[in-house]
This record gives sequence, structure tokens and C-alpha cells, in this order.
Amino acid sequence: MDENITQHFRPDEAPFIAAVGNWLQQVQDEYRPVLTHFLNPRQVYVATTLARRADIAVRFNGGYPGAEMQRALFYPAYYEPTITDFELSLVRVDYPVKFATLHHSQILGTLLGSGIEREIVGDILTDGQTWQLITETNMVNYLSNQIDRIGRVKARLVLADWESRVRPMDEWTPETATLSSLRLDNIVGSGFHLSRHRAKELIEAGKIRVNWADTEKPDYELAVADLVSVRGFGRIRLDEVAGRTKKEKIRVVLSVLKK
Repeated sequence: MDENITQHFRPDEAPFIAAVGNWLQQVQDEYRPVLTHFLNPRQVYVATTLARRADIAVRFNGGYPGAEMQRALFYPAYYEPTITDFELSLVRVDYPVKFATLHHSQILGTLLGSGIEREIVGDILTDGQTWQLITETNMVNYLSNQIDRIGRVKARLVLADWESRVRPMDEWTPETATLSSLRLDNIVGSGFHLSRHRAKELIEAGKIRVNWADTEKPDYELAVADLVSVRGFGRIRLDEVAGRTKKEKIRVVLSVLKK
């Protein structure tokens, strides 16, 4: 990938930028669509930017409008994508609802414990009782055969019809803020109305992840579409950097999902 392009992104994003470059080159060389695994919101943003620069079409789909994790389909000009091109399946978690309670972290931990990578599974959905997950179609049988319990709860994964998809009960709340920088501790403090010192403590205690990756650096610089998970508090997404004030403060738009 051209160095002039990579300089616009963070150094730790170089491997993903290289992967996108390979996908784009594959579309050009083989003149066919290329489907990725699930991408997080920041990766979707980066992939969109790079595809636009390369003048190659891309669409994203995570199984429903507003999905957090989405697969990307890069394709040549002649191709018209369909929903089936994304190879997505909806899976229901069958468990004794009356006698047990499940949590998002338990389900995700069980899935990753089965030997798959995070990028194989999309969003995990719940309406407070029913739990479902979106995954790559070719992984449904593997997951069904591998998983017979979630934590200590006996459970099984069953292929479900898309018409039965639950509507997530969680709602993101938009917030605007004016910050001195895009440091992680600044964003966490603003999103959850914590002091910067408290936010720094949470980060250094290992209770915060950025785009599902652990980080203990309070000065980690965030960028548009980064997703921050704060254990015990919820999640924050940096949606927009909207310029600077006369005093050189940074205007930002955040989405906050509180527990």
C-alpha cells in the first residue's frame, strides 16, 4: 500500500491496511468479488476509505441494518451484489430460559474458546431473554457441533430463520463533547462522565478494550469509528471529529451505550 495512504492512519493499523490492499489488488487482478470476514466499525471505515481511493466498489452487511460487525464485499464494476453473496447465517442459542441467565461476555467467551477467531462471528443479539448470533454460513455446523454449554449452562446452537431475528434492546445515545485531545482517557471520561484520573485508573487496570483489543495506554489516540468497551460501564464509539473551537478544543460526536 502506498506510503502516502498509510500515513493517514495509525501505525498499529498497518497490517489491516496491507490486508485491504491485497483484497483490492485481488479484485483488480482476478476481476471478481472478494468477501472478507467480519470487520469492526473502525475497520469498515478504513476499508471504505481505501476502496474509494482505489476506485473499487465495496458493500458491507452484518445481517441487519445498523449491525456493528459487518462483512465487506469488494467487487468489480460489472458485478451487482446480492444478499446471498455475504454468506451470513442467524443462529439461536437454545438454553433453559426459566432456570438460567446468559450474558454477552459468556457467549462470546464460549465461541472464542471453541477455537475460532473473533472475526468469524458478527453481532450477538438479545431482547433480554432470547439470544442469537450472526456468523459465517460455513461455520454453523462447526459451532453447533463444538458447543454444548455456555459457561455452566447447558445450551446448543441452532440455525434460525432471519424472520425470527430479535430486535436488540440496547440503544446508543448520541453525545457531543469538546475535548483537549482524542486521548483514550479523555474519551472515556467524557462518555461516562468520569474524572480523567478515574478513566486512567480503569485503563491501567486492564478494564478497557479498543476495537476488541486490550490496551493499557491512557494516551492512546483514538480515531473516527473506534469502539471502546469499558467493563462495568458500557461502550463508546467515536462517530465524528467535527473541527476545532476558537480555543483549539476538538469537537467530537460520540455514541454511548451504557450498561
